[in-house]
Amino acid sequence: MTTEIALDDIVVEYPVPGAKGGRRELRRALDGITLHIEQGESFGLVGESGCGKSTTANVIIGLATPSSGSVAIDGEIVSTPRRPALQQHVQMVFQDPASSLNPRLRVRSVLRELIEHHHVASGTELKGRLNELMDMVGLPRRVLDALPRDLSGGQRQRVAIARALAVEPRVLIADEAVSALDVSAQAKVINLLADLKDDLGLTLIFISHDLSVVRALCDRAAVMHAGRVIEVAQTEVLFSSPQQEYTRRLLRAIPAFGSSHGVPAAPTPHGQQLPRVSADRERISL
Repeated sequence: MTTEIALDDIVVEYPVPGAKGGRRELRRALDGITLHIEQGESFGLVGESGCGKSTTANVIIGLATPSSGSVAIDGEIVSTPRRPALQQHVQMVFQDPASSLNPRLRVRSVLRELIEHHHVASGTELKGRLNELMDMVGLPRRVLDALPRDLSGGQRQRVAIARALAVEPRVLIADEAVSALDVSAQAKVINLLADLKDDLGLTLIFISHDLSVVRALCDRAAVMHAGRVIEVAQTEVLFSSPQQEYTRRLLRAIPAFGSSHGVPAAPTPHGQQLPRVSADRERISL
């Protein structure tokens, strides 16, 4: 397979505010990350909060600049600033659609601005592209004239997915893209991402602390801890034969792992069960 994304020995450091004595202190968010993600695969990044998952995503998409190491997209070493074609190549769906969408812009304007900026479509083609995006994410076309506040959380996240797809990327990063949604919306959005990945031939990078969803959705997964990748494996191998003690602790922290009828996730704070994952890793149902 062709390598789509290659991170080699990535270090990211941030200044520590209010360091004592006027000294410049740095906090290392990523400590020598090396990952090669293949074209067309679904790749999971898992680990506890603060382990560096989102920083890794930000490096891939260009929102964070490595202190050292290299990033390559489709074999091209990325420099700063990025070429527009590389910016278009990788898009991200963020955790909270309410904060990632401009509350003053109707959905039509949000999508049209991106499409025109990247010269994806214009004139009479533009209307067709907007309708196509609504169809892709399973929203009625009337949503194009809605403001974000008029939509449910699940609908807003579908709009965010449509926005990411508007520029015809080859890599889609979903950074905790369902954690802000209710249980029913989570299952629907996860299944939508799986369908879009297959239908459009996308490389999908799925970042989550929910290991059951990663098991259902991803071909391979990497476990992160304290800014480092400590284990990478095929998803089923990772779950059945983890090599690192930290990975085993993560798996033990989720009740009833390994059920032949699916892997239930941990209960929510309100006592609800999160979506159950089918044993054949095809669909998620409630």
